[in-house]
Amino acid sequence: MTGAAFRPFTGFYEGDVHDVLSSFREQQPVAPLTLLDGRIGWLLTRHDDVRQALVDRRLVKDGLLSPVGYQPAVASDVDEATRHHMLVVNPPEHGRLRRAVQPAFTAGAMKALAPAIQSITDRLVDRFLAPGKHDVLAELAFPIPIAVIAEMLGVPEADRETFAEWSHVMVAGAARREELPEAQANLVAYIRTLLEAKRRQPGADLVSMLAGVGREEDGLTENEIVSTVYLLLLAGHDTTAGLIGNGLYRMLEDRARWNLLLTRPELLPAAIEELLRYDSPVQLTTHRVVAQDVTYGGQVIPAGSTVLISILSANRDRRRHAEPNTVDLSRQDLSHLAFGHGIHHCLGAPLARLEARTVFASLLTRCPGLELADGFVPRWRPSVLMHGLVELPVTVSENAGPDGERHGVHPVA
Repeated sequence: MTGAAFRPFTGFYEGDVHDVLSSFREQQPVAPLTLLDGRIGWLLTRHDDVRQALVDRRLVKDGLLSPVGYQPAVASDVDEATRHHMLVVNPPEHGRLRRAVQPAFTAGAMKALAPAIQSITDRLVDRFLAPGKHDVLAELAFPIPIAVIAEMLGVPEADRETFAEWSHVMVAGAARREELPEAQANLVAYIRTLLEAKRRQPGADLVSMLAGVGREEDGLTENEIVSTVYLLLLAGHDTTAGLIGNGLYRMLEDRARWNLLLTRPELLPAAIEELLRYDSPVQLTTHRVVAQDVTYGGQVIPAGSTVLISILSANRDRRRHAEPNTVDLSRQDLSHLAFGHGIHHCLGAPLARLEARTVFASLLTRCPGLELADGFVPRWRPSVLMHGLVELPVTVSENAGPDGERHGVHPVA
């Protein structure tokens, strides 16, 4: 097996991504691939290797967000302002940064945020209900999580569309490399302006909280605050948009899945875990460098090498999951690596689950006759980090569910 069909550094795959990853997983589970700058990176695709690598302290972060070590040519102050968030640093800095934002993602915080998420969802679904053809990604999957994270951060509504576009460019990474420097500079400048505004007039939002933390003796530096907000902006909506888009596509792809949830709404939380496993919105984790020689799958990976960790592949490994290429919404084993593992396990996982549950429940309740548009062929977004659809066209009708009745689903358990 060679890497000829696998081109993650432009964001495109020749053929189905899961087919390509399956070939690596079965034939060359620790595969050397040429990175953008000519160095060799090692791709891990089997579940056990991926899970171990995610907690292996010999694999260290080096301040880069890109999994392939891509760094756009930006001004030094912009570069410095994006290298100090929890996703790209190691202990003990990682723990200090994570603790600073942890209060915003507790169970209590999610319970308090749930009504706002429901209100945002209701408002957008109201528009979505107009009969005809609609794009779930453009009208729901991206607007809802960006509205939620912007609400949490205190970003004014008028700025959210521009804000979202900068994030799309940043997550696409090398696939949109020409746009990266400007988008990154604009995003950092905006965060600095927002932070200064919150210092002058704080509110009940996360940026105001971080501004206060930054003034504490053992708190965060200016660049750490900017970097943390930068991370939350990027991670706070693209991943959830992928979960909503990928998940709804798989529900509607086989009508029996959608009908099952209409008749058995109590399965929704477990179904979300299965959809996360089956089509993780994250392709590769962020950049890791080998601090000393390590061995995975019998292959020695020398110190200084880059390790690429494929969550998308690990979640389809037959050695871990029975019938991994089958969507089973009543699957009993709900474990997966979609949110990572170890100290870098996704801080926002509770928020992503809450948003997805709210959106899916609202659609099941209010749009039971939802269907994929005729002739739809899935196309996946060009991205090194993410795995999500370009569009998800559906038709909205007044049709009821499989037994002719509308079915109520409680969005928040």
